[in-house]
Amino acid sequence: MAASPKTIRWWDRDTTPGYILLAATALSFLLQNSGAGEAFRAFLKTDVDINVAGYAAHYTVVKLVKDALMAVFFLYVGLELKRECIEGPFRNLREAALPAMGALGGMIVPAGIYLLVVLHLHPAADHEFARGWAIPSATDIAFAVGVLSLLGNRVPGGLRLFLLALAIADDLGAIVIIALFYSGDIAMSPLAISGGIFLALMAMNWLKVKALWPYILGAIALWFAMAKTGVSPTLAGVLAAVAVPMRRPDGGSPLVDLEHALKLPVQLLIMPIFALAVAGVNLAGESLAGVLHPVTLGIAAGLVIGKPLGIVTLTWLGGKLLKQPTPASVPQMIGVAMIAGIGFTMSLFVGALAFPSHPELEASVRFGVLGGSTIAAIAGLVFLASVLPKHRATDPGTPLSYEEEIAEERGVLEDKD
Repeated sequence: MAASPKTIRWWDRDTTPGYILLAATALSFLLQNSGAGEAFRAFLKTDVDINVAGYAAHYTVVKLVKDALMAVFFLYVGLELKRECIEGPFRNLREAALPAMGALGGMIVPAGIYLLVVLHLHPAADHEFARGWAIPSATDIAFAVGVLSLLGNRVPGGLRLFLLALAIADDLGAIVIIALFYSGDIAMSPLAISGGIFLALMAMNWLKVKALWPYILGAIALWFAMAKTGVSPTLAGVLAAVAVPMRRPDGGSPLVDLEHALKLPVQLLIMPIFALAVAGVNLAGESLAGVLHPVTLGIAAGLVIGKPLGIVTLTWLGGKLLKQPTPASVPQMIGVAMIAGIGFTMSLFVGALAFPSHPELEASVRFGVLGGSTIAAIAGLVFLASVLPKHRATDPGTPLSYEEEIAEERGVLEDKD
């Protein structure tokens, strides 16, 4: 049995990554709007030249954060996706169907609402505005799970597992969207080299190479190659994760070992650094019109309205079509779907890719993501608290992670208490 909350270290708690992200976001705003703001912005634009074994590239600090550090984030996410598909809730198509359909609805409907808002408020908008359609389609796992954990053991394990599975499917969808819609002009020679490196990584898996260091070196080489392709080099992390083997002959797991090794650096360092670099907005010169920009309102409406509408509708329809019960009552599903409207990290990342030729929209994107995520978090938490039972029969000392293990053993759809 998992350890009780009293023995769980603070950095292992579900709420810790969310609190640190929140602190990093607040610090980013403070730095942007303090006397150190000009120096902070200049630091983010500092040139960084990379020259390794004949590979030469020019970056700024903020671009290096977006391309390099977030590649490690995507490696971690990719490892989690693979593990969940092999041994988690996605190993069974029946169990994966409802959260996958919910995630699909949670991507399509917010995108549609974003486009409706932008085109209605600004019919003559530059077509570039429409490039932001995917920004409200993402769910931030760390924040969403952190907010849900504030309700403690009142949350059924199956409902929490549904949110995790939905957010994982959502991440997979975001990865596909980034690859298909937010890549630049493709350079074929680097792309061919990237493909060769990926095939070499898969060959190592097929040849049963279980040591992690060859995969890590291959992942680094793949990142350098993909940085020249025009495709977001962050996807190198996902491709490398696909190649990492799940099991060793002794029963251990190279994939789980690497995932656990990356968990704390990603959650406590990489994600906060990303938030520090991209979340803050310099409010000097910003007006109400800037805050109420169509892009801002479209993103916020997509997260606050589109997410719960899409998730609940497609999950309900999926349940009817597949003749399966939903993992909770409709009001509880609405509440958890509202919490899934917390976009933050992934939404900010897609926003950073969406408007490369419109830097003036950076503030609008950040206002929309932060405002929409905040409203979704507060509204979802209040609503869910009102529809969950005040007390549950579980031991108050039982951590959520243990309940999640029980729910996963029973199946996502069976723990509805």
